[in-house]
Amino acid sequence: MPVTLSDLTTTHHVPNRAIRESLGIVSAECVLGINVFRDFLGGIRDVVGGRSGTHQKALREAKQSCLQELADEATELGADAVVGVDLDYSEISGGGKGMVFLVASGTAVRVG
Repeated sequence: MPVTLSDLTTTHHVPNRAIRESLGIVSAECVLGINVFRDFLGGIRDVVGGRSGTHQKALREAKQSCLQELADEATELGADAVVGVDLDYSEISGGGKGMVFLVASGTAVRVG
């Protein structure tokens, strides 16, 4: 059965289930481009104290994509879940271009 997003947890255990076997570290890397026009509008909203819905949406999309890739990698190993999930965000910019870089990692496990 494939690992789903509900089988990913930031804790080091799976509620109501015992970890039978650790299969190793799994990770997924996602890069999401944010175009210049969206960057400009997002910057204006940030300057006037508002929230940048454009950037928030981009971050949510990157997170969902990365977590799905993490679940897929765990499934390939025969895992039932991923524990200790960690998300690390970075921004890469320069030359008028902006990118959001996200790494998701955790430990693939089999539970009983």
